[in-house]
Amino acid sequence: MTSTKKISDNSLNLVSGGTKAQTADDSRFLNTLLYHRLGQCDRYGEYRVSCGDHDGEIERAWQSVGITAVLNSGNLVKQGESNTYWLNGRQITQEQARQHAMDVTGVYLTRAQWDW
Repeated sequence: MTSTKKISDNSLNLVSGGTKAQTADDSRFLNTLLYHRLGQCDRYGEYRVSCGDHDGEIERAWQSVGITAVLNSGNLVKQGESNTYWLNGRQITQEQARQHAMDVTGVYLTRAQWDW
């Protein structure tokens, strides 16, 4: 008999990610949030994320708002690994990173405003 251990939603959010879709979402969010600001990155869809190495550009955009992001999107033949987000040495979720970025810039976006 095997035992199962339940994991909280918050803990699950900390380990999920690393997909091309998550990194593409990061690029679209940061591109809109940082429009005409220092640190703005380009907008990438999943295919462009998988065809080129854009992780560094997106990590620098996160850094411009005080978040240390480690993105591992993978490529056309290799699946990505977990993306992680850090604030003041503490691991946070992608949603917490977005909220912090909006607090820093004073620009508050709904998903509909950046996910187009």
